[in-house]
Formats: sequence, C-alpha cells, structure tokens
Amino acid sequence: MAKKKESEKKPNIFKRMGKGIAKFFRDIKGEIKKIVWPTPKATFVSTGIVLLSMLIVGVLISALDYGLHFLLGFLMHVA
Repeated sequence: MAKKKESEKKPNIFKRMGKGIAKFFRDIKGEIKKIVWPTPKATFVSTGIVLLSMLIVGVLISALDYGLHFLLGFLMHVA
C-alpha cells in the first residue's frame, strides 16, 4: 500500500476548524453590511399599526367573551 506524502495530508482538526470559524465570521460581517434599517418615521408608523391591530383584536375578543357569557347566562336561567 502506498503511503501518503507529507503534502497530501489533511491539516489537523484545529487548522480546519479555525478556517471554518474565520469564514463564518467573515460571512456574518458581509450579511450585516446588507441590512437596511427602517427610518424612524417607518418605525413609528409600523408601531402605530401594531398597536391599532392589538386594540381591534382586544375589542373583538372582549365582545365575543361578553356575548358568550350573556348567552350562557340566558341558557342557564331558561333551563
């Protein structure tokens, strides 16, 4: 069986891991440069939309709860 030459050996595990970790952080840096942050005005508008949506859903859930409570009370008094 032929022995591998010194130049054909794979680098040790620490060198391979080091290269992988370095590439990982280079890729992170490249991705962070691609981020487009919203303007303060867009953030304010989005926050308003979220708060309004929460208010509408809260009112709908409260109305459903009140209606079902009233219906259950009506059925219990009839029976």
